[in-house]
Amino acid sequence: MDIKNQDYPLSEVPLSGRKTVLSLSWILMGFTLFTATMFAGGQVGVAFPFWPDLIVIIFVGNVLLGGYAALLANLAFHTGLNTQLLARFSFGHFGGAIVDLILGLTQIGWYAWGIAILAVYSLQMIGVTPDSALYSSYLHCIIVFFGIAFCITAYIGYRGLEVLSIVSVPLILFFIGVSLYNSYEASQNGALSVPEPITGVLSFGLAVTIIFGTFSSGATQSTNWTRFAPSPRAAIWSSLLAFLICNGLMTVVGAVGALVYGESDVVAVLLLQKLFWFGCLMLLMSLWTTQDNTIYNFSLAACHLFRTNNRRLMTLVGAMIGIVLALFRIDQHLLGFLLLLGTFIPPIGGVIIGDYFFVRKKRYPQMDQARFSKVNISGIAAYFIACFIAYFSPGIAPVNGIVAAIIGYSLFGRIFKRRVMGENNVPRS
Repeated sequence: MDIKNQDYPLSEVPLSGRKTVLSLSWILMGFTLFTATMFAGGQVGVAFPFWPDLIVIIFVGNVLLGGYAALLANLAFHTGLNTQLLARFSFGHFGGAIVDLILGLTQIGWYAWGIAILAVYSLQMIGVTPDSALYSSYLHCIIVFFGIAFCITAYIGYRGLEVLSIVSVPLILFFIGVSLYNSYEASQNGALSVPEPITGVLSFGLAVTIIFGTFSSGATQSTNWTRFAPSPRAAIWSSLLAFLICNGLMTVVGAVGALVYGESDVVAVLLLQKLFWFGCLMLLMSLWTTQDNTIYNFSLAACHLFRTNNRRLMTLVGAMIGIVLALFRIDQHLLGFLLLLGTFIPPIGGVIIGDYFFVRKKRYPQMDQARFSKVNISGIAAYFIACFIAYFSPGIAPVNGIVAAIIGYSLFGRIFKRRVMGENNVPRS
């Protein structure tokens, strides 16, 4: 099997397989221009005054997210490894299966959420209401159709994701600009009554957790693309552009829409602004550029879990699972899903960061020369302790979890260093 065409699911990306910074930036921007981020912005937007409270929350949440993604990007460039292979070092040969399951299932959750949302909006746009006798049948048909369609570019691989993003990202940014301009005009002309925020509903820490949590899983798995970076600067800056700037833009759009129109989704806002075809294209492009990335992430997690290089087969399997979840309407349970992501996903990245920077001192062996313990107790223990701290401690849950995971793994890793490092590992300088 040609592992180059499968995007190196179980090995390092060689220097000959690296991409340009522009190519990488297109993919990461397409990934983060996601509809769910606008919903998160809307949830936070109605709970705080726009200036300065809301802007500070959005800024803090996205700076933390961008910094986290950039740190992992630097690591991914130097190792050429995806998140699952990195986790094998810090969680062990079989312990890494926990990471595969957690990250794979969350990505499938987002995939299911996206195709369900697209189906609901599509029927709304053509005037089919939930009380219609054929509503469920139409809904199921659309879910199945787009569940299959959205995995096509992921099936192709990196090149498929890149081509779609090159076409879609400029269109999405244009639609967002038009919507924001119209929202500003409407609020200035007094055409709409802007409601007062419902203060006291969310704390500062919980609001930042929602902003961070929306893409914490994506940021943790961003190494799946930044391992293709041609330089450390390319990896870091492309990550900041996507996770700080683009993700921040989407949260602002969601917040503005919620404040001005009572709608957090720019697609719904475009429809209210009588821009029907803009709304249709925005919905399709913003979901497709993220959906193919999420199912791509799942395929890598599944390849690692089952130790197979057949990433394309895993892509198809993931799409089928996502379709089934969408048919059960996972989209109706979004907010709780976001909060759980914001709490339990970031500690995985914290453990990986602690292992690479503080225990192994940036020296990983080559994958074909490394030997792993079956279960790295240090990684498992640090992860669960960090999750406990993130869930129960006050403040910003994702940050608490990441810091706790880094400190916990660094301490455990030094105590049990011989077991963590494995036997007969040949260090990479």
